[in-house]
Amino acid sequence: MRRALVTGGAGFIGSHLVEELASRGFEVLVIDNLSGGDLKNLESCLNDPNVKFVKGDLLDYETVKKAVEESTTIYHLAANPEVRVGTRRPEVHYRQNVEATFNLLEAVRKVGEADTLVFTSTSTVYGEATVIPTPEDYGPLKPISVYGASKLACESLIMAYAYTYGFRALIYRLANIVGPRSRHGIIYDFIKKLKSNPKELRVLGDGRQNKSYLYVKDCIEAMMVGLEKSEEQVAILNVGAEDQLEVREIAEIVIEEMGLKGVKVAYVGGLEDGRGWVGDVKNMLLDISKLKALGWRPRHNCRESVRLAARELIEELNRSK
Repeated sequence: MRRALVTGGAGFIGSHLVEELASRGFEVLVIDNLSGGDLKNLESCLNDPNVKFVKGDLLDYETVKKAVEESTTIYHLAANPEVRVGTRRPEVHYRQNVEATFNLLEAVRKVGEADTLVFTSTSTVYGEATVIPTPEDYGPLKPISVYGASKLACESLIMAYAYTYGFRALIYRLANIVGPRSRHGIIYDFIKKLKSNPKELRVLGDGRQNKSYLYVKDCIEAMMVGLEKSEEQVAILNVGAEDQLEVREIAEIVIEEMGLKGVKVAYVGGLEDGRGWVGDVKNMLLDISKLKALGWRPRHNCRESVRLAARELIEELNRSK
């Protein structure tokens, strides 16, 4: 039986991945320090005898080494996903992204049991791309946030270790992934703001930021297809929708799904060029031709993904009252 390790497996994307792996009969070891994740995200599968949870931090090498000893395939999702943190505390992204990944790779090198490592990277490694949709071979890569830079550093380490020490690596550059259990990002933020003040929604930037959004189940399916179908030793694959949605349109969808009327939308606090914050990429759309050639395509477009995610997140937050 294949033994899978999922770092960050109690988080948003990680918990959906754990469910998918468990449904396929994998033995799954989840490691998460619960700084951003929540055991409630794993309620559906923690009673499965093939799923084991360990509270641990990737910055603790001995914890990582023990986890890697039990695994043949490693899904590395643990990271700090909040781009804005990097402007105030860049060391957070260095330690939780780069240093944690180095610890994991050292364990893989020394233990030698794992033959495949899957890494969730980000569209922000491209920076402000001049080619839209942006293909995987676009360059030079010039991230404009510490978060994007940290993920690009992780990519480089993973590629070097894979080629040097002879294991397989898949690097997924994700668009904005949305869906149930998400506790950060634009949809969640809008819902929380509107629950606090249903008469006004304050939006950072000019609302014209135009990006790609993908429903989380589509993302997990893409990861499975890439793993099963790609034949490259090191594969870099974009994961996203084939269209874009502006921030102002997301605001409209969230307001509709919450059943609110007469909401004033105020565009405030952004930068002069209309972006919401330092490091905010204003225009993002990924070329997903490589994954489509392997047999995957998204089931939902951006608008469908955002509406579905908003509906489910509103239900979750209402239940948690």
